Amino acid sequence: MTDARLSASMPAAAALAHPRQNLRAGFRDAAAPGVRRDLPALIWRAAVFTPAALATAALLWGFLAWFATDGTTWAEASLACLIGVGFFWIALTFATVLGGVLSMTRSHPRDTGPARPLDTALLMPIYEEAPWDVFGNAAAMLETLAQCRSAHRFTLYILSDTRDPTRAAQEEAAYDALRARLPEGAIWYRRRTENIDRKVGNLAQWVETWGGRHDAMLVLDADSLMSGHAIGALTDALARDPSAGLIQSFPQLIGAQTLFARSQQFANAIYGVALAEGLARWTGREGNYWGHNAIIRIAAFASSAGLPRMRALRGPDQLILSHDFVEAGLLRRAGWSVRFLPRVQGSYEETPPSLIDHVLRDRRWCRGNLQHLGLLGTRGFHALSRFHLFHGAVGYLLSPLWFLLLTLWAAIGVSADRSVINYFSPENPTLPNWPEMSPVNHVWLMLVLYGLLLAPKLVGALALVATGTPLSRLGGAGRFALSLLVEIALSVAYAPILMVQQTRAVLATFAGRKMDWTPQVRHGGRYGWTALARFHAVETVLGLLLISGMVTGFVSVWLAPIMASLLLSIPLSRLSSLPLPGTMATPQEVRRPLVAAKADRWRQELRELLTGTTLPAE
Repeated sequence: MTDARLSASMPAAAALAHPRQNLRAGFRDAAAPGVRRDLPALIWRAAVFTPAALATAALLWGFLAWFATDGTTWAEASLACLIGVGFFWIALTFATVLGGVLSMTRSHPRDTGPARPLDTALLMPIYEEAPWDVFGNAAAMLETLAQCRSAHRFTLYILSDTRDPTRAAQEEAAYDALRARLPEGAIWYRRRTENIDRKVGNLAQWVETWGGRHDAMLVLDADSLMSGHAIGALTDALARDPSAGLIQSFPQLIGAQTLFARSQQFANAIYGVALAEGLARWTGREGNYWGHNAIIRIAAFASSAGLPRMRALRGPDQLILSHDFVEAGLLRRAGWSVRFLPRVQGSYEETPPSLIDHVLRDRRWCRGNLQHLGLLGTRGFHALSRFHLFHGAVGYLLSPLWFLLLTLWAAIGVSADRSVINYFSPENPTLPNWPEMSPVNHVWLMLVLYGLLLAPKLVGALALVATGTPLSRLGGAGRFALSLLVEIALSVAYAPILMVQQTRAVLATFAGRKMDWTPQVRHGGRYGWTALARFHAVETVLGLLLISGMVTGFVSVWLAPIMASLLLSIPLSRLSSLPLPGTMATPQEVRRPLVAAKADRWRQELRELLTGTTLPAE
């Protein structure tokens, strides 16, 4: 795009200072009104963290008592601590879900004060996306906003970092088509000549150049879709709370067509509601930011959340990849509250179509979340902001921890004479004397492991129905029960594969392996058998080792579900991209949101205009 075209596609500049923050010195924004003490959130935190801690302590006591039959060694104590760490995070999730269920049965006071009209920018940063999808979503959001009576003013900006000239030309053509049909000044488009610092730099450049034109910015992803009601509700909430620097909505998944994507969409819609509700209660005004579908006070963000580069152990300073958690922490540090409103309806996003596409996205997220470990010492961060950073990193570190524990379980074997490892004995005094794993012990371990993983799902599903969601919006009682069983079976099947892939991602991150900035795959997701075999070679080899151990009698048959998942990782990955529309129905699908239907029509029209082809019917 020429400079002349760039200036014609954007309004007049209104510069705003956006200084990079010093992470080694505290900072307080003089304009921040401060965050009042949130007593209800403190009570919720105690109600969630205390049971999780007590349950973990009880488990540790049980394991140490078991190990103590022949004296507890340092190795056994270390193993018990590893088990305790993994168990605590599962228990915390379960406690959060239970808290969410309790919260769903109660009404909560809403902000009802006057809402000062805000001039709000809707920002959609994109990189090598399908233009008809991006601009179709943008048009649908503006159309539903126009149908809502709101005192606020909204303007949408498409902020492109696209490098491909053909796709860039399609973006310009789509922009011209929308600008001709929408009110003047409703939509703007800018493509950077250099995509410095990726999405972080894209948004920062907009704030520094045009941020002074608006009061607030609602940040969207390329696949985000929000109804006019949801956008208005978030803007009202920000206008009514002068202490709020950021308010996050709960994006629900829509548009999934393949088996894996539909299982993710079902889990988000059915189990995620209780988890989100519980999270909102105990985070209070020290919430988190997920990078999209959230509204931010621009002046607060500009003055308080400019991201510096991280000092690297070797080589040049690094870009902060997972910027959202850090920006939330910086806003809270400066004296602005960060809130989460899961009850705002009409906030949506999409999910990768296949297991491989999910893993590739997860690798990027893993690198960014582990990077947060180096930011835990940031001066002035609230304790809960540090917890959010640590929690995000632990979410990935748990995979190698579980992998290590399962390896030890397999190595311990089924009895003293059928074990891969040796024991302390007069002949071999150098190795641990693990307690014998009897069949009863194996059964209890499997029940505890799978019970804790599946309990939040069952509790969340029952809570959704018990709190008023009619079964007709879930496809009917029989279809809902079948969907529940199918999703649980798929989560059990794919969990070991994801554990191995996340373990590999963690190791690659710590090894300092470089990663390119690649666009997100949002449609298709079909891979050939050769590509699948290369991608899942490690899982397949591990599955072969486990089945060999079972055949020879050295590995417990209770590990058969994990063995089967790893051994069949290639066909399971192929199955993940199988188109299965209609399976595992969600409320957002049974009664399709109006904004999604409008987006479908706009996408179809723009694709025909730009390529001469039509979209397949959903």
